[in-house]
Amino acid sequence: MKADPNRVLTGSHYLDGNHACAEGAIAAGCTFFGGYPITPSTEIAERVSRRFPKVGGVFIQMEDELASMAAILGASSGGAKTMSCTSGPGFSLMMENFGLGIMLETPCVLVNVQRGGPSTGLPTLPGQADMMQARWGSHGDYEVIALAPDSPQESFELTIHAFNLSEKYRMPVLIMTDECVGHMTEKVVIPPADQIELVERKYTKKKPGEAWPYDPDDDGISPLLPVGKGYKFHITGLTHDERGYPVITAKAHEWNVKRLMDKVNDHVDDIIWLEEQDVDGAEVVVMAYGISSRVMQPAISRARKEGIKVGQIKMVTVWPFPEKRVRELAAKVKSLVMVEMNLGQVFLEMDRCAAGKCRTHLVGHFGGTVHKPDEIYDAIKEAVK
Repeated sequence: MKADPNRVLTGSHYLDGNHACAEGAIAAGCTFFGGYPITPSTEIAERVSRRFPKVGGVFIQMEDELASMAAILGASSGGAKTMSCTSGPGFSLMMENFGLGIMLETPCVLVNVQRGGPSTGLPTLPGQADMMQARWGSHGDYEVIALAPDSPQESFELTIHAFNLSEKYRMPVLIMTDECVGHMTEKVVIPPADQIELVERKYTKKKPGEAWPYDPDDDGISPLLPVGKGYKFHITGLTHDERGYPVITAKAHEWNVKRLMDKVNDHVDDIIWLEEQDVDGAEVVVMAYGISSRVMQPAISRARKEGIKVGQIKMVTVWPFPEKRVRELAAKVKSLVMVEMNLGQVFLEMDRCAAGKCRTHLVGHFGGTVHKPDEIYDAIKEAVK
Protein backbone atom coordinates (compact mmCIF):
# COMPACT_ATOMS: atom_id res chain seq x y z
CA MET A 1 0.00 0.00 0.00
CA LYS A 2 1.14 3.55 -0.73
CA ALA A 3 1.17 6.43 1.74
CA ASP A 4 -1.77 8.84 1.85
CA PRO A 5 -0.84 11.96 -0.18
CA ASN A 6 -2.90 14.12 2.20
CA ARG A 7 -0.55 13.20 5.05
CA VAL A 8 2.84 13.45 3.32
CA LEU A 9 4.72 16.77 3.48
CA THR A 10 6.38 16.19 0.10
CA GLY A 11 9.54 18.06 -0.92
CA SER A 12 12.88 19.24 0.47
CA HIS A 13 12.90 20.59 4.01
CA TYR A 14 15.41 21.59 6.65
CA LEU A 15 14.35 19.60 9.69
CA ASP A 16 15.96 18.40 12.85
CA GLY A 17 15.92 14.67 13.49
CA ASN A 18 13.01 14.86 15.93
CA HIS A 19 10.77 16.76 13.51
CA ALA A 20 11.79 14.38 10.72
CA CYS A 21 10.81 11.46 12.93
CA ALA A 22 7.39 13.01 13.46
CA GLU A 23 6.93 13.48 9.73
CA GLY A 24 7.94 9.87 9.16
CA ALA A 25 5.27 8.72 11.59
CA ILE A 26 2.62 10.80 9.85
CA ALA A 27 3.68 9.50 6.42
CA ALA A 28 3.55 5.93 7.79
CA GLY A 29 -0.10 6.38 8.72
CA CYS A 30 0.25 6.94 12.47
CA THR A 31 -3.05 8.33 13.79
CA PHE A 32 -2.54 8.15 17.57
CA PHE A 33 0.28 9.54 19.71
CA GLY A 34 0.31 9.26 23.47
CA GLY A 35 3.31 10.81 25.15
CA TYR A 36 4.81 12.81 27.98
CA PRO A 37 7.37 15.60 27.41
CA ILE A 38 10.99 14.82 28.21
CA THR A 39 14.22 16.33 26.95
CA PRO A 40 15.60 15.74 24.33
CA SER A 41 12.60 14.06 22.62
CA THR A 42 9.87 16.64 23.22
CA GLU A 43 10.11 18.14 19.72
CA ILE A 44 8.64 14.92 18.31
CA ALA A 45 5.52 15.30 20.43
CA GLU A 46 5.33 19.03 19.73
CA ARG A 47 5.49 18.49 15.97
CA VAL A 48 2.89 15.74 16.10
CA SER A 49 0.57 17.86 18.25
CA ARG A 50 0.62 20.61 15.61
CA ARG A 51 0.36 18.35 12.57
CA PHE A 52 -2.16 15.74 13.73
CA PRO A 53 -5.21 18.08 13.68
CA LYS A 54 -4.50 18.67 9.98
CA VAL A 55 -4.28 14.98 9.06
CA GLY A 56 -6.96 13.36 11.20
CA GLY A 57 -4.75 12.12 14.02
CA VAL A 58 -5.26 12.14 17.79
CA PHE A 59 -2.57 13.50 20.12
CA ILE A 60 -2.85 13.04 23.88
CA GLN A 61 -0.36 14.22 26.48
CA MET A 62 -0.61 11.57 29.17
CA GLU A 63 0.09 12.04 32.87
CA ASP A 64 3.35 10.08 32.72
CA GLU A 65 5.34 7.59 30.66
CA LEU A 66 3.65 4.51 32.12
CA ALA A 67 0.30 5.81 30.92
CA SER A 68 1.78 6.86 27.56
CA MET A 69 2.89 3.33 26.76
CA ALA A 70 -0.43 1.91 27.93
CA ALA A 71 -2.31 4.40 25.77
CA ILE A 72 -0.53 3.49 22.54
CA LEU A 73 -1.07 -0.22 23.23
CA GLY A 74 -4.78 0.37 23.76
CA ALA A 75 -5.19 2.55 20.68
CA SER A 76 -3.28 0.02 18.58
CA SER A 77 -5.54 -2.76 19.84
CA GLY A 78 -8.43 -0.64 18.60
CA GLY A 79 -6.95 -0.55 15.10
CA ALA A 80 -4.77 2.59 14.97
CA LYS A 81 -1.10 2.90 14.08
CA THR A 82 0.45 4.37 17.23
CA MET A 83 3.67 5.89 18.54
CA SER A 84 5.25 7.46 21.60
CA CYS A 85 8.61 9.04 22.30
CA THR A 86 10.79 9.44 25.37
CA SER A 87 14.34 9.56 26.71
CA GLY A 88 16.27 7.60 29.33
CA PRO A 89 14.25 8.07 32.56
CA GLY A 90 10.95 7.75 30.69
CA PHE A 91 12.24 4.73 28.80
CA SER A 92 12.80 3.01 32.14
CA LEU A 93 9.20 3.71 33.16
CA MET A 94 7.87 2.40 29.86
CA MET A 95 9.63 -0.93 30.06
CA GLU A 96 6.87 -2.76 31.97
CA ASN A 97 4.21 -1.91 29.41
CA PHE A 98 6.69 -2.42 26.59
CA GLY A 99 6.89 -6.03 27.79
CA LEU A 100 3.09 -6.12 27.83
CA GLY A 101 3.14 -5.04 24.19
CA ILE A 102 5.56 -7.86 23.40
CA MET A 103 3.28 -10.40 25.09
CA LEU A 104 0.11 -9.03 23.50
CA GLU A 105 1.93 -8.79 20.14
CA THR A 106 0.73 -5.25 19.66
CA PRO A 107 2.11 -3.22 16.73
CA CYS A 108 3.43 0.21 17.78
CA VAL A 109 6.60 2.33 17.64
CA LEU A 110 8.55 3.78 20.57
CA VAL A 111 11.29 6.36 19.98
CA ASN A 112 14.06 6.83 22.56
CA VAL A 113 16.11 9.99 21.99
CA GLN A 114 19.02 8.97 24.20
CA ARG A 115 20.82 11.30 26.59
CA GLY A 116 23.58 10.88 29.14
CA GLY A 117 22.63 8.88 32.23
CA PRO A 118 22.12 7.21 34.63
CA SER A 119 19.14 8.78 36.44
CA THR A 120 18.45 12.38 35.40
CA GLY A 121 21.99 12.53 34.06
CA LEU A 122 22.54 14.94 31.19
CA PRO A 123 19.10 15.96 29.88
CA THR A 124 20.39 18.15 27.05
CA LEU A 125 23.46 16.14 26.00
CA PRO A 126 23.81 12.92 23.97
CA GLY A 127 24.36 9.33 24.96
CA GLN A 128 24.00 5.81 23.62
CA ALA A 129 23.87 3.99 26.93
CA ASP A 130 20.29 2.71 26.71
CA MET A 131 21.16 0.11 24.09
CA MET A 132 21.32 -2.90 26.40
CA GLN A 133 18.20 -1.70 28.17
CA ALA A 134 16.49 -1.67 24.77
CA ARG A 135 17.34 -5.33 24.43
CA TRP A 136 16.65 -6.53 27.98
CA GLY A 137 14.80 -3.68 29.70
CA SER A 138 11.62 -5.61 30.32
CA HIS A 139 11.49 -8.93 32.17
CA GLY A 140 11.31 -12.37 30.64
CA ASP A 141 12.60 -13.92 27.43
CA TYR A 142 11.71 -12.15 24.21
CA GLU A 143 13.22 -10.69 21.05
CA VAL A 144 13.18 -7.04 20.05
CA ILE A 145 13.73 -4.97 16.91
CA ALA A 146 15.64 -1.70 17.38
CA LEU A 147 16.79 0.74 14.68
CA ALA A 148 19.39 3.51 15.01
CA PRO A 149 19.25 6.50 12.61
CA ASP A 150 22.34 8.64 12.07
CA SER A 151 20.72 11.69 10.44
CA PRO A 152 17.43 13.57 10.10
CA GLN A 153 16.94 11.91 6.70
CA GLU A 154 17.28 8.48 8.30
CA SER A 155 15.05 9.59 11.17
CA PHE A 156 12.29 10.12 8.62
CA GLU A 157 12.96 6.95 6.65
CA LEU A 158 13.55 4.63 9.60
CA THR A 159 10.39 5.77 11.34
CA ILE A 160 8.42 4.56 8.33
CA HIS A 161 10.49 1.38 8.32
CA ALA A 162 9.81 0.87 12.03
CA PHE A 163 6.06 1.09 11.46
CA ASN A 164 6.32 -1.39 8.61
CA LEU A 165 8.27 -3.83 10.76
CA SER A 166 5.83 -3.45 13.64
CA GLU A 167 2.90 -4.29 11.38
CA LYS A 168 4.67 -7.13 9.57
CA TYR A 169 5.86 -8.87 12.73
CA ARG A 170 3.02 -7.73 15.02
CA MET A 171 5.17 -6.27 17.79
CA PRO A 172 6.46 -3.02 19.28
CA VAL A 173 9.53 -1.67 17.47
CA LEU A 174 12.14 0.68 18.92
CA ILE A 175 13.92 3.61 17.32
CA MET A 176 17.09 4.28 19.32
CA THR A 177 18.22 7.71 18.24
CA ASP A 178 20.21 10.22 20.31
CA GLU A 179 20.30 13.92 21.21
CA CYS A 180 22.79 14.74 18.45
CA VAL A 181 20.64 13.26 15.70
CA GLY A 182 17.44 14.50 17.33
CA HIS A 183 18.59 18.13 17.38
CA MET A 184 20.70 18.10 14.23
CA THR A 185 19.16 20.14 11.39
CA GLU A 186 19.86 18.97 7.84
CA LYS A 187 18.14 18.70 4.49
CA VAL A 188 15.43 16.04 4.51
CA VAL A 189 13.87 14.94 1.25
CA ILE A 190 10.34 13.60 1.65
CA PRO A 191 9.31 11.71 -1.48
CA PRO A 192 5.84 11.75 -3.03
CA ALA A 193 3.32 9.52 -1.30
CA ASP A 194 3.22 7.10 -4.24
CA GLN A 195 6.91 6.33 -3.60
CA ILE A 196 6.41 5.44 0.07
CA GLU A 197 5.58 1.77 0.57
CA LEU A 198 3.58 0.94 3.68
CA VAL A 199 2.87 -2.40 5.30
CA GLU A 200 -0.72 -2.51 6.45
CA ARG A 201 -2.08 -4.47 9.36
CA LYS A 202 -2.68 -8.14 8.65
CA TYR A 203 -6.20 -9.11 9.70
CA THR A 204 -7.67 -12.59 9.73
CA LYS A 205 -9.64 -13.80 6.74
CA LYS A 206 -11.59 -16.23 8.89
CA LYS A 207 -15.13 -15.57 10.06
CA PRO A 208 -16.07 -14.64 13.64
CA GLY A 209 -16.11 -17.77 15.75
CA GLU A 210 -13.45 -19.42 13.57
CA ALA A 211 -10.48 -17.15 14.34
CA TRP A 212 -8.41 -16.57 17.46
CA PRO A 213 -6.06 -13.68 18.29
CA TYR A 214 -2.95 -15.83 18.79
CA ASP A 215 -3.31 -18.43 16.04
CA PRO A 216 -0.17 -18.08 13.90
CA ASP A 217 0.03 -18.52 10.14
CA ASP A 218 2.82 -20.50 8.50
CA ASP A 219 5.17 -17.53 8.89
CA GLY A 220 4.73 -17.71 12.68
CA ILE A 221 2.83 -14.42 12.89
CA SER A 222 -0.79 -14.33 14.02
CA PRO A 223 -3.25 -12.20 12.01
CA LEU A 224 -5.10 -9.71 14.18
CA LEU A 225 -8.84 -9.74 14.74
CA PRO A 226 -10.61 -6.46 13.90
CA VAL A 227 -12.37 -4.79 16.79
CA GLY A 228 -16.09 -4.12 16.36
CA LYS A 229 -16.59 -6.70 13.62
CA GLY A 230 -18.17 -9.46 15.69
CA TYR A 231 -14.98 -11.20 16.82
CA LYS A 232 -14.73 -12.16 20.47
CA PHE A 233 -11.39 -12.67 22.15
CA HIS A 234 -9.52 -12.13 25.37
CA ILE A 235 -6.38 -10.04 25.88
CA THR A 236 -4.04 -10.57 28.83
CA GLY A 237 -0.38 -10.27 29.71
CA LEU A 238 -0.66 -13.64 31.43
CA THR A 239 0.60 -16.74 29.68
CA HIS A 240 -2.31 -17.64 27.42
CA ASP A 241 -3.59 -20.01 24.74
CA GLU A 242 -4.48 -19.13 21.14
CA ARG A 243 -7.76 -17.60 22.32
CA GLY A 244 -5.97 -15.26 24.72
CA TYR A 245 -7.34 -17.03 27.78
CA PRO A 246 -4.91 -17.44 30.71
CA VAL A 247 -3.31 -20.89 30.89
CA ILE A 248 -0.79 -21.04 33.70
CA THR A 249 1.28 -24.06 32.73
CA ALA A 250 4.88 -24.63 31.67
CA LYS A 251 3.67 -26.06 28.34
CA ALA A 252 1.60 -22.97 27.53
CA HIS A 253 4.47 -20.71 28.55
CA GLU A 254 6.86 -22.51 26.22
CA TRP A 255 4.35 -22.18 23.38
CA ASN A 256 4.00 -18.42 23.99
CA VAL A 257 7.67 -17.54 24.42
CA LYS A 258 8.86 -19.72 21.54
CA ARG A 259 6.45 -17.95 19.17
CA LEU A 260 7.54 -14.51 20.39
CA MET A 261 11.18 -15.35 19.76
CA ASP A 262 10.80 -17.38 16.58
CA LYS A 263 8.90 -14.71 14.69
CA VAL A 264 12.02 -12.54 14.93
CA ASN A 265 14.75 -15.19 14.88
CA ASP A 266 13.27 -16.96 11.86
CA HIS A 267 13.33 -13.72 9.89
CA VAL A 268 16.65 -12.12 10.93
CA ASP A 269 17.97 -12.06 7.36
CA ASP A 270 15.02 -9.89 6.38
CA ILE A 271 15.12 -7.71 9.51
CA ILE A 272 18.83 -6.98 9.92
CA TRP A 273 20.00 -3.96 7.90
CA LEU A 274 23.73 -3.28 7.67
CA GLU A 275 25.56 -0.78 5.47
CA GLU A 276 29.05 -2.06 4.67
CA GLN A 277 31.94 -0.31 2.97
CA ASP A 278 35.38 -1.71 2.03
CA VAL A 279 34.85 -4.79 4.17
CA ASP A 280 36.14 -7.33 1.64
CA GLY A 281 39.89 -7.71 2.11
CA ALA A 282 39.97 -5.50 5.19
CA GLU A 283 42.33 -6.22 8.08
CA VAL A 284 40.23 -4.16 10.49
CA VAL A 285 36.48 -3.58 10.43
CA VAL A 286 34.99 -0.73 12.46
CA MET A 287 31.36 -1.04 13.57
CA ALA A 288 29.11 1.72 14.89
CA TYR A 289 25.52 2.95 14.94
CA GLY A 290 23.65 6.22 15.23
CA ILE A 291 25.71 9.40 15.52
CA SER A 292 28.87 7.36 16.20
CA SER A 293 28.73 5.96 12.67
CA ARG A 294 29.24 9.51 11.39
CA VAL A 295 31.90 10.48 13.89
CA MET A 296 34.04 7.49 12.84
CA GLN A 297 34.30 8.67 9.21
CA PRO A 298 37.28 11.07 9.54
CA ALA A 299 39.30 8.46 11.43
CA ILE A 300 38.60 5.78 8.85
CA SER A 301 39.46 8.13 5.97
CA ARG A 302 42.76 9.05 7.65
CA ALA A 303 43.65 5.40 8.23
CA ARG A 304 42.90 4.50 4.61
CA LYS A 305 45.10 7.32 3.34
CA GLU A 306 47.92 5.76 5.34
CA GLY A 307 47.36 2.42 3.61
CA ILE A 308 45.54 0.62 6.39
CA LYS A 309 42.96 -1.82 5.04
CA VAL A 310 40.00 -0.79 7.13
CA GLY A 311 36.35 -1.50 6.42
CA GLN A 312 33.27 -0.17 8.13
CA ILE A 313 29.81 -1.37 9.06
CA LYS A 314 27.00 0.94 10.04
CA MET A 315 24.37 -0.98 11.98
CA VAL A 316 21.02 0.45 10.98
CA THR A 317 19.49 -2.46 12.88
CA VAL A 318 21.19 -2.97 16.23
CA TRP A 319 18.74 -5.53 17.60
CA PRO A 320 18.59 -8.29 16.56
CA PHE A 321 22.37 -8.18 16.54
CA PRO A 322 24.08 -9.34 13.31
CA GLU A 323 25.60 -12.43 14.90
CA LYS A 324 26.10 -14.39 11.69
CA ARG A 325 27.91 -11.55 9.92
CA VAL A 326 30.21 -10.86 12.87
CA ARG A 327 31.15 -14.54 13.07
CA GLU A 328 31.96 -14.54 9.35
CA LEU A 329 34.15 -11.46 9.66
CA ALA A 330 35.92 -12.66 12.82
CA ALA A 331 37.30 -15.58 10.80
CA LYS A 332 38.77 -13.22 8.17
CA VAL A 333 40.06 -10.05 9.85
CA LYS A 334 42.72 -9.19 12.39
CA SER A 335 40.44 -7.05 14.53
CA LEU A 336 36.91 -5.81 14.99
CA VAL A 337 36.41 -2.36 16.52
CA MET A 338 33.18 -1.10 18.08
CA VAL A 339 32.60 2.66 18.40
CA GLU A 340 29.74 3.61 20.72
CA MET A 341 28.85 6.38 23.15
CA ASN A 342 28.79 4.15 26.22
CA LEU A 343 31.31 1.95 27.98
CA GLY A 344 30.76 -1.21 25.98
CA GLN A 345 27.14 -2.34 25.70
CA VAL A 346 26.92 -3.47 22.06
CA PHE A 347 30.65 -4.22 22.10
CA LEU A 348 29.92 -7.13 24.42
CA GLU A 349 27.75 -8.70 21.72
CA MET A 350 30.43 -8.19 19.09
CA ASP A 351 33.07 -9.70 21.36
CA ARG A 352 30.82 -12.67 22.18
CA CYS A 353 30.19 -13.42 18.51
CA ALA A 354 33.86 -13.02 17.56
CA ALA A 355 34.50 -15.89 20.00
CA GLY A 356 38.25 -15.34 20.10
CA LYS A 357 38.74 -15.76 16.35
CA CYS A 358 40.04 -12.20 16.08
CA ARG A 359 40.92 -9.39 18.43
CA THR A 360 38.16 -7.02 19.52
CA HIS A 361 38.54 -3.41 20.54
CA LEU A 362 36.13 -1.02 22.21
CA VAL A 363 36.23 2.71 21.57
CA GLY A 364 33.84 3.61 24.34
CA HIS A 365 32.94 7.11 25.41
CA PHE A 366 30.99 8.71 28.24
CA GLY A 367 27.77 10.47 27.35
CA GLY A 368 27.75 14.24 26.96
CA THR A 369 29.98 14.61 23.90
CA VAL A 370 30.71 12.53 20.83
CA HIS A 371 34.06 10.83 20.25
CA LYS A 372 37.06 12.72 18.99
CA PRO A 373 38.15 11.20 15.66
CA ASP A 374 41.69 10.83 17.02
CA GLU A 375 40.42 8.33 19.61
CA ILE A 376 38.99 6.17 16.86
CA TYR A 377 42.08 6.56 14.66
CA ASP A 378 44.34 5.45 17.52
CA ALA A 379 42.15 2.39 18.07
CA ILE A 380 42.40 1.47 14.37
CA LYS A 381 46.20 1.80 14.49
CA GLU A 382 46.32 -0.45 17.55
CA ALA A 383 43.92 -2.95 15.99
CA VAL A 384 46.03 -3.45 12.86
CA LYS A 385 49.23 -4.30 14.74
